[in-house]
Order: sequence, then structure tokens, then C-alpha cells
Amino acid sequence: MTARIALWVDGQPVEVPVGISVAAALRHAGAGVTRRSVGGALRAPVCGMGVCQECRVAIDGRRRLACQTLVAAGMQIATGTAP
Repeated sequence: MTARIALWVDGQPVEVPVGISVAAALRHAGAGVTRRSVGGALRAPVCGMGVCQECRVAIDGRRRLACQTLVAAGMQIATGTAP
């Protein structure tokens, strides 16, 4: 059994495996969407190594790259997916 931790995604509690990236946690929590484009299209991580910048989210109030950040217990993740 894999150890799990609790965190928050867009105000909703989520449990994910310990040691994964925030991008992977977003996928575990649902569609893995991180933000909306200027035109309103949903966006998700593309490269997985921080180059594309498509995984930008707010983590504990600071803009960070989800693919380059490991999850931590109690972490507050805010995506930019609200219409």
C-alpha cells in the first residue's frame, strides 16, 4: 500500500501518493488541468520539465511550476481553471 498525504486542490480535499509532483497530483485529482489560456481553452502540462510553462499554478499563494514541485501535506493548490 502506498503512503498518501492530504492536500487541497481548488478548495477541495484530495489524497495523493507521497513523493509525486503537483502535476501528477492534479491528474490523480481529476483531469490534470492547470489553467485556462487567454482564449479560455483549458491547458495542462506538456513537457513535464518546466520548459513549456503550461503547468503554472498557485501553490500556497505563490505561482510555481506544477511539474517541478513535489507535493507536501496540507499544500493549497489553486489552478486557473474557473471560467
